[in-house]
Amino acid sequence: MTAGTALFLFAHQDDEFSVFQKILDERASGARVVCAFMTTGTVGGASPEARNRESLAVLEKLGVGSNDVIFVGQQLEIDDGALMHRLCDAADWLRGWIDACPSLRGLYLPAWEGGHPDHDSLHAVGVNVAQHAGLLHLARQSSLYNGYKRPGQLFNVMRPLPMNGPVESVAVPWRHRIAFMRHCLSYPTQRKTWIGLFPFVLLHYVFGGRDAMQPVSPERLTSRPHEGALYYERRQFTTWPELCERVAAFTARSRA
Repeated sequence: MTAGTALFLFAHQDDEFSVFQKILDERASGARVVCAFMTTGTVGGASPEARNRESLAVLEKLGVGSNDVIFVGQQLEIDDGALMHRLCDAADWLRGWIDACPSLRGLYLPAWEGGHPDHDSLHAVGVNVAQHAGLLHLARQSSLYNGYKRPGQLFNVMRPLPMNGPVESVAVPWRHRIAFMRHCLSYPTQRKTWIGLFPFVLLHYVFGGRDAMQPVSPERLTSRPHEGALYYERRQFTTWPELCERVAAFTARSRA
């Protein structure tokens, strides 16, 4: 008999890299761990199967069975980069899943940090649904990457924004750090992305090595994640005014 269910929401296959230790911790506590990927991780109708297999293989090493991995983005046909346009659809799925899971003990979201519009969009969906379900106390956010106080195309990796509140951190054992770095080399379809990410992940585990979580706040959804240009603005994925407008319309509709 499990001690409840922990739901991890990811925008893309490989976003699980930021919560490897938390997944292990939840499993060690006896919880059932469910992982849901909310976009296909691809664009233009390209098959997500290769990316799906990569994440399934990594999650299996963490003890998560394939039956507890849900490719929601594939079911709903939400492409990489399109989540901000499908907030209501994602929220409908999440509400239905939570309604069918009375034993929820944890809800883990990507941080509100201006790194990728899909990450912030998923954060908004998770916070909104958790708030209406009275489950905000169960929700935690984890940083993937952001451009806070970094010039040009440089970014921080797994570094929580101070604006997101107090950090709850635990030390990651060295044997786990080594395993996690190996896991990060298990996404060959994303080789180009990981050439940029991996050096920062390496530095994180060698010189920091702490798993960091922060609480969530609905009030943050009306605030720019941090001052200065956001990373997704620098990459010209979208702008803060556009994402803010869509999140505000989604929030208003949820209240109606």
